[in-house]
Amino acid sequence: MTQTDTRQAGAERYEDAVARYFAAWNAAGADDGGTAEAVAAAFTEDATYTDPLADAAGHEQLAAVIAGAHTQFPGFVFRPLGAPDGHHDLVRFGWELVAPDGSAPVAGFDVAALAADGRIRSVSGFLDRVPAM
Repeated sequence: MTQTDTRQAGAERYEDAVARYFAAWNAAGADDGGTAEAVAAAFTEDATYTDPLADAAGHEQLAAVIAGAHTQFPGFVFRPLGAPDGHHDLVRFGWELVAPDGSAPVAGFDVAALAADGRIRSVSGFLDRVPAM
């Protein structure tokens, strides 16, 4: 495998992990198990998530943080800003929370550590833009 091939394989790993991350954050219908399935696909069982507003560990707490965000921002969706960037088992990526009218009042970036299977084992989140409350 050439260095270019290795770089491309790494980029795909980061993109896949980030795509599953956004699928979990955008999963709807916690009552039908959609959020739980998406969280399990994106995160290891003992994964941690820390940002200025939350500190969670494990699938149940992660799903609760996601549900809380959707309760606070009903109808909003998370979308990536730019392409993920990574090295070794770390990936960083920007995101924004988009309202039904297309505005994006919340934005930030996250740094995630990946497990061998490509799922996320930890996230450190940073908020760059938050609405005044």
